[in-house]
Amino acid sequence: MWRRILEKFRRFPAQERVVLLLLERGFQVSSAGKVVSGGIEIPHTHIAHEAGVDRRVVDAAASMIVEDEELKVVFQNLQSMPFLKNVAPFLGLGVVIITPTDASRVGIVKEVTGVIANHGISIRQVVTDDTQFTENPKLTVITEGELPGEAVAEMLKLDSVKEVTVY
Repeated sequence: MWRRILEKFRRFPAQERVVLLLLERGFQVSSAGKVVSGGIEIPHTHIAHEAGVDRRVVDAAASMIVEDEELKVVFQNLQSMPFLKNVAPFLGLGVVIITPTDASRVGIVKEVTGVIANHGISIRQVVTDDTQFTENPKLTVITEGELPGEAVAEMLKLDSVKEVTVY
């Protein structure tokens, strides 16, 4: 699906950068062609600045999205979510970042969360980077508390895990 979306913008690389930013942030495009997060409108000039393009490029990308039924369905239904990674330590939560050996491998989340569950630690959030948008995707797990060293050692023994970072 992502390839089909990006294919529609292949002839317009600046618009493609805008679309990737919208997808990365979970921003919606309203039926009026406005970039929004929930009910909050985000000025196209701000999107343009972040994407490194002119505001008119954002206008054109939003118009194209509204005019294409497939794109419209996707971009009107995106949602952003709070990602706890950067605030977890302040909330007394643990953060485990897994670098997989092969991000397309099936079962990585199951294996890693299984190790955590076997140590009796509750998981608050699991976020994976999408391999379509991220060059080096990671699996981030927010836990109720810190992981013991034995859990980290067990994760490092998994064939699917290349590296474990804990903070």
